[in-house]
Amino acid sequence: MIRRADDDGPVLVTGPGGFLGAAIVAALLARGRRVRGFSRSEPPGLTRLNVAFVRGDVADAEAVDRACRGAAAVFHTAAKPPPWGRRRDYERTNVLGTRNVIAACRRHGVRRLVYTSSPSVVFHGGDLEGVDESHPYPARHLADYPATKAEAERAVVAAGKEGGLRTIVLRPHQIWGPGDPHFLPRLVRRARRLRRIGDGHNRVDTTFIDDAAEAHLLAEQALAANASLSGRIFFISGGDPVPAWEMIDRLLGAAGLPPVRGAMSLAAARRLGRACEWIWRGLALPGEPPLTRFVATALGTSHWFDIAAARRDLGYRPAVSIAEGLERLARRLREEAGHRGDGGTP
Repeated sequence: MIRRADDDGPVLVTGPGGFLGAAIVAALLARGRRVRGFSRSEPPGLTRLNVAFVRGDVADAEAVDRACRGAAAVFHTAAKPPPWGRRRDYERTNVLGTRNVIAACRRHGVRRLVYTSSPSVVFHGGDLEGVDESHPYPARHLADYPATKAEAERAVVAAGKEGGLRTIVLRPHQIWGPGDPHFLPRLVRRARRLRRIGDGHNRVDTTFIDDAAEAHLLAEQALAANASLSGRIFFISGGDPVPAWEMIDRLLGAAGLPPVRGAMSLAAARRLGRACEWIWRGLALPGEPPLTRFVATALGTSHWFDIAAARRDLGYRPAVSIAEGLERLARRLREEAGHRGDGGTP
């Protein structure tokens, strides 16, 4: 028997210590919402913020069940990220974990589920310019991350169309900003070895972290007000496509580093990525390769998306421009360097 959750219950955020998850937690608290976090380890400072916490793995159905009990809504951001890893690990976290969240939501009568996916689920290896949510999945994905995220979002869409649980899938593109623990640190570590891939004219759009979090809260509010949105997918971005390598240079500049020097063709980068994958898998080397086919292709092609549906149906309006975001990022990096006392880059 399904017991309908109290709509005044806490909001569950899976992955509350992640870049996006932490921003969603902060945005919810700023609006006076009660928040519960769920992850394998408790993020520092969560208790101090008066956030309840349930420890567990999304692949553990019993742990997910405990986390969802009594929740009014769930923001499912937890995932195994790109670009490298074992297929079974991606399936365990991204697919099984999402199915566990859906099942627990149904069992406990949770009303709303907002799932964080990725535009990479429709990436086929060529340019994607201004495409909307009608764009199909490719016949074959370039990596395990987008393949498993696509499988997970199919499950979320299906659940939202079956009734009872209302769901929305969001595809925020290239989230960045202060506190980024993934893309920017990786970029900085490899800055001296980076080479521009392709002709340099490929454009991408990005999403500032505050806008990404706000889009999630808007999606939950829209689901509460309009059941017809259940099972829908929305692209999210800043709505301002720019040359990819210009953006990379500006991010490096915010970290106090020079722009990328040197270049290689997209075809050469793909060949190098394939060779690196073969070596890392064949020799079972630790860590991730310096380049993969997926990363090479993403850096050398255009991918920006039409966010008209999110504007129209969710009321989403990007609030932070690239210039303002870069200023905030540079300021945060300077503050962090000052605290470390080294005056250096992250």
